[in-house]
Amino acid sequence: MKLRSPRAATFAVALAAALVAGTVVAVPAASAATAAFVRTSSWSSGYEAKFTVTNDTSTSISSWNVQFDLPAGNSVGSFWDARLTSSGQHVTALNQSWNGTLAPGASTSFGFVVSGTGDPTNCTVNGGGCTGGGGNPSGPATPGGLRVTGTTATSVALAWNAVSGTVSGYRVYEGTAVKATVTGTSATVSGLAACSGHSYTVTAYNSTGESAKSAPVSATTTGCTGGNTAMAAAPYLYPGWGDPPAPSTVMGATGVRWFTIAFVLSGGGCTPAWDGSGPLTGGAHASTIAAIRAAGGDVIPSFGGWSGNKLGPNCSSATALAGAYQQVINAYGLKAIDIDIENSDEFENEAVQDRILGALKIVKQNNPGIKTIVTFGTSTTGPSYYGTRLVNQAAALGANIDTFTIMPFDFGGGANMYQNTVNASEGLKTTLKNAFGWSDATAYAHMGISGMNGLSDQQELTSPATWTQIRDWAKSRGLSRFTFWSVNRDRPCAGGGVVANCSGIAQNTWEFTSITAQY
Repeated sequence: MKLRSPRAATFAVALAAALVAGTVVAVPAASAATAAFVRTSSWSSGYEAKFTVTNDTSTSISSWNVQFDLPAGNSVGSFWDARLTSSGQHVTALNQSWNGTLAPGASTSFGFVVSGTGDPTNCTVNGGGCTGGGGNPSGPATPGGLRVTGTTATSVALAWNAVSGTVSGYRVYEGTAVKATVTGTSATVSGLAACSGHSYTVTAYNSTGESAKSAPVSATTTGCTGGNTAMAAAPYLYPGWGDPPAPSTVMGATGVRWFTIAFVLSGGGCTPAWDGSGPLTGGAHASTIAAIRAAGGDVIPSFGGWSGNKLGPNCSSATALAGAYQQVINAYGLKAIDIDIENSDEFENEAVQDRILGALKIVKQNNPGIKTIVTFGTSTTGPSYYGTRLVNQAAALGANIDTFTIMPFDFGGGANMYQNTVNASEGLKTTLKNAFGWSDATAYAHMGISGMNGLSDQQELTSPATWTQIRDWAKSRGLSRFTFWSVNRDRPCAGGGVVANCSGIAQNTWEFTSITAQY
């Protein structure tokens, strides 16, 4: 349905947001900078020192990151002209906003005070040795094969392959924070919250420096409860369209805690981008996600939609598509993803259907605990040919999909949207039972409903009272997802027609979100 993804109308908005957010600059190569250490003052119990970071290349660099270890019993106290954090004996110094950009040959310094008498060791700058020399050729190689070997409600166990050469140890990172330093090839990160998502990398280090970070791996701790969890009620919010509301306003007014964020598309080839043009981090979508999490909520990014240049047809294989999904998972430490598979380029393209299912199978294998959702259209009696094929192929390929969500609107629902939604859902249940051999209860637990509040493109009317009926039916049967398109439209405009920022009917502001939040 075309109202779901008005790409042409939002391209300028997304582009403007990306320009306001600024260009994302890659971290410079390991040989792009050096960092020279010198003590500037000493006393019996400590000293003052500084690092001078110099750009030794012929092009500007836009950021720097100096990391080093202090001997046991030594610690950093005050510091200036950089942002310093410590994890055990490991210290990370990031540039300030005013001194990150260095022209060719330019230098900047940051200082700090150490309690203790030991000098820094294992120094790196932007991933290479602090003395430069073409990318730290004598440093260790980057570890490979990082994998999750187990999870509990409070911990994630990791393992990786050993690297050749001289290795003093390995560091496990979550973002820029060191979570573990070990001498072997496994580590357990503890003290985590139940049902929380995490993304980790690992490096090897020795006396000459530290390797580049490995490819990331994601994990979700256990302790997520089944059935009607907060994640199940996650209405769609589109930051690039329809006068998007402040998430904290909606959350405070309705009690909703999860949102499905639309849409991740192709930014060119098999590269994911918000709305096809926005950066994964630093733009309007990232700001919305940060605001939701700051208010105690979380998100499920949605890939695809009705229109736009999508990843499914652009990625050449299931492996490549899984890699694109993984970039978004890693960027936000996700617990779930939604693949909104629509239109002739994905839903009605059997090769792309299989590619998406194959990619989701890989995602499940690489991210223990993550939930995968596929969302697709329906008839009033259940899945169409392509919907039935999607379910049957998911079973045949062992894709391990958690939730099959139908969209019961724009489907000839007419005047009785409640009954036609129930009929379509019962048709999905039968399709799942036939494909997987499930019981009624198990089929319901793998089902979802994604409605459209107010008027649909076909002028089907779903009122707040009807949506409440549908919610109660879904809740009584234990469906694992209950959502609608969209929060942007959850505002009154009686007689307003089918528009982006209101429902076209008389209602209370955020009424459909409030109903959904009670799921």
